[in-house]
Amino acid sequence: MGRLVGILVAVVVAVLGMPAPAQGTGGGALVRTDHGVVRGTVEETVRVFQGIPYAAPPGDALRWRAPQPARPWRGTLDATAPRESCAQPASAVGNPQSFNEDCLYLNVTAPRRGHRLPVMVWIHGGAYTNGNGASYDARKLAVEGDVLVVTINYRLGAFGFLTLPGLSGNLGLADQQAALRWVRRNAAAFGGDPGRVTIFGESAGGGSVCMHLASPTATGLFHRAIAQSYGCSWAIPTVAAAEQAGAAFATRAGCPDAAADCLRRVPVADLLRAWTGGGPAAGGEIVPVQPAEALRTDRFHHVPLLMGSTLDEMRLFVSLANDALGRPVTPEGYEQTVRTAYGARAEEVLRRYPVAAYPTPSIALSTVQTDFGTQRSTCEHLRTYRAAAARPFAVAVYAYQFVDRTAPPLVDVPGFDEGAEHASELSFLFPNIFGRALTPAQETLSAAMVRYWANFARTGNPNGARLPAWHRFRSAERVQSLGLGPAGIHPADIAGPSNCDFWLG
Repeated sequence: MGRLVGILVAVVVAVLGMPAPAQGTGGGALVRTDHGVVRGTVEETVRVFQGIPYAAPPGDALRWRAPQPARPWRGTLDATAPRESCAQPASAVGNPQSFNEDCLYLNVTAPRRGHRLPVMVWIHGGAYTNGNGASYDARKLAVEGDVLVVTINYRLGAFGFLTLPGLSGNLGLADQQAALRWVRRNAAAFGGDPGRVTIFGESAGGGSVCMHLASPTATGLFHRAIAQSYGCSWAIPTVAAAEQAGAAFATRAGCPDAAADCLRRVPVADLLRAWTGGGPAAGGEIVPVQPAEALRTDRFHHVPLLMGSTLDEMRLFVSLANDALGRPVTPEGYEQTVRTAYGARAEEVLRRYPVAAYPTPSIALSTVQTDFGTQRSTCEHLRTYRAAAARPFAVAVYAYQFVDRTAPPLVDVPGFDEGAEHASELSFLFPNIFGRALTPAQETLSAAMVRYWANFARTGNPNGARLPAWHRFRSAERVQSLGLGPAGIHPADIAGPSNCDFWLG
């Protein structure tokens, strides 16, 4: 009888293309994926599998080509240590330089025991230029949330987002979708439910979530979406504009004819030096229209959304560009920047945001930019909430604002008050990511946020027992404020304090 069952399982696996579980692995270190067996690390409460290939190494002839299937392996793949980051320059926030193109790997963190768990796929940020999946320790989210967490690498910079005629653009997004297809095929082998996949990311990772919401090629790959610190209504470059930037890049890289064969011969270090920045472009197969247009015309995936930003988003960027370099913004510099950025509205902006009303001109500038003017701005997020929740094609939107001004900062600039700056909420989902432990009060907020995020992945609704009620977004007054203390989590108005009637009027 046992042999017959085994034969039937093998037949089902072969027909459906599903991975069979490795024999005797219930909660153990061995898992059979569709490409072979992997050996991870078993801890008291979790199992961790690192460095699993989800696509072929995209170097040499595969540079600037769509992700190709990984090669199956014989024996057991050691998945006890992460693989190297994708090629990237060193960053101002501590990411080390990498010249590596063999980088399309992912990591799985699963509770020690679990069956048909919600799956959360984390897309890291880093301006589409820096970062990696392995930096995010998902143990807390997996154990306290009772979810399976997958963190991924994807091609960055020129390797993932160069657009030229004859070369595929948006390859970093294509990599992310290849990882999601791996998840669909393999989640069950790790105890996950491939029918409940949530994509979530912050900054460029949140932007990637916005792109997948508008991407026809992402159909069926996820069932809920969380975008942190990126407003989906923000315009991205068109393919035509990206191709112009790509041609200039190719010239700097030594290939003025922008020929693919020439660019594939250029060393990684030279390509990193030539790249001046860039990300997804609108047009083509993966992101055919602007995400804002997709929301406006009902061309986006109708899945529940959890979205939000931090109270002081732009303090990180203002401090890195000014105070961290020893040249804080001056009153004159503040006025000049406002006049350049806001043009005909500058006088009204200066009247609403007088420099003397803030501790420093740097804080004044970051306050203006946090309210409006970038994809991270509060009012830009509000625009997205309204668009996604609008009838007749409304989806469930749960909006938040993270307000703990004592949170560990991404970069600690001496003499600068970082507040609840960009990325400051990450320590509450991924402990110690910035090398600083949370206080007891912050641990309480962290526990609530983990449960909110996991509940949302489980049901499409963040609410649950012993949690303050989180109302579905219907107006700017129904945004969940995430702060410290017994009354720190509550509905709040974001439009009034951020002058959104002025900015969006």
